[in-house]
Amino acid sequence: MQTSLPGKDAELFTRLPNGRIKCTACARLCEIPEGKIGLCGIRGVVNDKLRLFVYGRVIAGQIDPIEKKPVTHYRPGTDIFSISTTGCNWLCQYCQNYDISQRRKVEGTETTPEQVVENAAYYGAQGIAYTYNEPSIFIEFARDCGIEAHKRGIFNIFVSNGYDTPESVNMMRQFLDCITVDFKGSGKQEFVRRYIGIPSADPIFQTLKEIRDKTKIHVEITDLIVPQVGDDLEAARKLCRFVHDELGPDTPIHFLRFHPDYKMMQFDNTPVETLEKHYEVAKQEGLTYAYLGNVPGHPLEDTYCPECKSVVIGRYGFSIDTWNLDANNCCKNCGHQIPIIGKLHKVRKKNHFQFIH
Repeated sequence: MQTSLPGKDAELFTRLPNGRIKCTACARLCEIPEGKIGLCGIRGVVNDKLRLFVYGRVIAGQIDPIEKKPVTHYRPGTDIFSISTTGCNWLCQYCQNYDISQRRKVEGTETTPEQVVENAAYYGAQGIAYTYNEPSIFIEFARDCGIEAHKRGIFNIFVSNGYDTPESVNMMRQFLDCITVDFKGSGKQEFVRRYIGIPSADPIFQTLKEIRDKTKIHVEITDLIVPQVGDDLEAARKLCRFVHDELGPDTPIHFLRFHPDYKMMQFDNTPVETLEKHYEVAKQEGLTYAYLGNVPGHPLEDTYCPECKSVVIGRYGFSIDTWNLDANNCCKNCGHQIPIIGKLHKVRKKNHFQFIH
C-alpha cells in the first residue's frame, strides 16, 4: 500500500495488543493489519495509522427532494444536496448504487468540507444528505462537512443502514440533525445473512437505542420489502413492535417497494398488496404514521390525521401537492397537531419518479 494514497487519518479506532488496529466506525469492527484495508474498502492501515482514504473524495452529488430519502416528518418540501463517497460496509445483492458502493474503489472529485457546503448553498439546498453508500464509514468527512453546514444554517441527514457503534453515534451528536435508518427485509436474520452479508441486524437495533438515549437526532425508519425472500410479516411485526416500544408510536416507518437490480435481477417488483399488508401490520402494532414508498399515486403515500382521518399532507412520489396543516402543523380540519419538525418549505409539482432502496 502506498503512503501517497489520498485521505486523512481516521479518528474512530482502537489499537490491539496484536499490533492490529480495530476500526470502530461501524459494527463490523474490522481488525486491520499494517498495509491492509477493511471490508468497506476505504479505511485501511498505513504506517501504523488508520486512514480514511476517501476523505475529501466525493463520487456523487446531486440535488434531491428530502422526501426521496425518504423523510416525511422533518423539514418537508426542502431540497437536499446529496453526496457520497465510494465503499460500503454491506454487501447488498440488490444495491442500485453498486457502482459506487460495491466495487471498493477510491475515486471521486477532490472536495473540501467548505466546498461541499458552498455547493449546497449555491444550488439553494437547505440540507446536506450523506447517502448512496453507508455514511458511517466516512463519518469523519461527513462530520467536518456537517459542522461547516451548521455555520451556514444548513442541516444534515444520514441515509444509513444503522450498522453502527457507540463511537460513531457519539460522533453523530456533533453535527447530525436527522437520520433515516434503512432496514432490509425487516431485519430478518436469514435475509440479512444471505443477501447483505452480516451476521444479524442486532447492531442496528442497538444503534437506534443509542441514538434515542444520547442524541436529539430525528429518526425515521425504512424497510425494503423484497418479494419471496424478504417479505415475512412476522419479521415486520417484530420490527414495528420495536419501533413502537423503543422509539415511540409517532416514529414514521416507510415500507419500500423493491425493484430488481445488481445481482437480484431474477426477482419481480414487490406486489403492492404485499406492501399494504405490511402497512396493516404497522397499524396493528400501534404505529401512527406508516407509509408506502416507490408506489407513486398510492393513497398510503399521504399523511393522515390520526384524529379525524383526513389527509393533512398529500403526496405523489417525492412531491407534496396538498398541505392541510396550519402554521403550528395542526390539522386544519380538527386541530390535532402532527409531529413534524419545521414548516412546509415549498409545494412541488409532480416530479419524475425514481425507485429508492
